[in-house]
Amino acid sequence: MVIQRYQPESPEHFVQWNQFVRESRNGTFLFDRNYMDYHATRFYDFSLMVMSENKLIAVIPANRVTEKNEDNAGEVKTINKLITHGGLTFGGLVMSEKLGAVQVLAIFEHLREYLRDHDFQTLVYKAVPHIYHRVPSEDDMYALHRLGANKLRMDVSTTIMQSARLPLAKGRKHAMTKAHKAHVTIKQTNDYASFWQILTSNLQKQHATQPTHSLDEISLLATRFGQIQLWMAYLGDKPVAGVVIYAYDQVAHTQYIASTDESREIGALDMLLEHLITAEFAHKPYVNFGISTTNAGLHLNAGLIAQKEMFGGRSTVLQWLELSCI
Repeated sequence: MVIQRYQPESPEHFVQWNQFVRESRNGTFLFDRNYMDYHATRFYDFSLMVMSENKLIAVIPANRVTEKNEDNAGEVKTINKLITHGGLTFGGLVMSEKLGAVQVLAIFEHLREYLRDHDFQTLVYKAVPHIYHRVPSEDDMYALHRLGANKLRMDVSTTIMQSARLPLAKGRKHAMTKAHKAHVTIKQTNDYASFWQILTSNLQKQHATQPTHSLDEISLLATRFGQIQLWMAYLGDKPVAGVVIYAYDQVAHTQYIASTDESREIGALDMLLEHLITAEFAHKPYVNFGISTTNAGLHLNAGLIAQKEMFGGRSTVLQWLELSCI
């Protein structure tokens, strides 16, 4: 077994990587180099490829972070961390269908040695949640447990299981009735500029923040990946609510949600979300509304998660683990 760095300047690695991700049992389009590399200048890429008998059996989207910490004696020490991946919601070991638990454990044993040999002190591992797996793929969690990894962070995300969806709350039904009476219409669009105005205004007022992606970035990614879709609700010709969907193989994920004050008065966003759940993405096993936690998972936004749960979802988690390589 050989672990080697992905070389961004290598066309061969680019093709190998993307083909492997498409055929893997737990990969998503987030790990496609055309997605990962849109913000390549923000991260020191240290993605890895695992080879066995000259065949690619696993990849790890990752970047290196270097920190300087002062110990109790006042000595400044440099800490190198491998993070899977700092620019993605989740990452971790992307596995071939042929790998079993024994082989995955061996990969992590080799990985720890590799990181130690390359002056890494820590692996920060952002596991792919199970709802995104095409085939059960939690071999990595067992391997990290065996090697003594610690739980670093846990975020709560609200997920609807389409085959066992809980009843829609009465308040949501009432809101949708108002939207129908107001003749709200819904359609898919590429008008990211109009939606970004609504989204940016929402985030600035509610959280004094900006969207993770700029308008140019999300527009670029949407042209590269048909899985990224914008759906909007209209009152007449006026856009009043929108949702950016990341349509994974198993999951329709609401990457961004935003609405105007007018939308909230007439229930346009409720109508839009229900349409996406029951019509456009009814074929997906899961619909995920994203996390409702901040402060590294230690603060739960009770009001936000309650709104999401009203659509018939309950909690799944995103886990971060930390493995010492010393």
